Amino acid sequence: MRSFPIFFVLFLVIPIIEIFFLIKVGEVVGVWTTIFLVVLTAVIGAGLLRQQGLSTLARFQQNMGQGKLPAQEMVEGILLAVGGALLMTPGFVTDTIGFLCLLPFSRKFIAANIIKRSAVTMSARMGGFAQEASSSPFESDPNIVEGEFTEVEEDLVVISSDKGSPKNK
Repeated sequence: MRSFPIFFVLFLVIPIIEIFFLIKVGEVVGVWTTIFLVVLTAVIGAGLLRQQGLSTLARFQQNMGQGKLPAQEMVEGILLAVGGALLMTPGFVTDTIGFLCLLPFSRKFIAANIIKRSAVTMSARMGGFAQEASSSPFESDPNIVEGEFTEVEEDLVVISSDKGSPKNK
């Protein structure tokens, strides 16, 4: 039952707000200028999405190569997808939210808050035993020692001795 208010806002309230702003902007600057602005924001958003997506992917791969959990980059990737979809939707309110998801400083802030909130939620569900989102799960255990090993195969040598032999010569 909790999803009903979310869908109500998404499918009824936001389009009404978008139509209102499109009409008001159209009254001030004209119909063709309004259409041009809507198309322009979509084109700028597509370019920004491509650039920021490649940058986030590079950071994701770098962190994976270093053995770090790329949680920040994963959440930023989702925000980029949401921001790109919002910029392709005609309207000024969705464009504003879409640009907030695409601009690096606001996207990083939003992603950090999402990670922080989800870590607190997971901590509460796990009885308060949550680890830092940015650290390795092995760093907090003092009994784990990092090291390397080399497996060496040795030939089995059997040494026989006649000292305990029952034969007397």
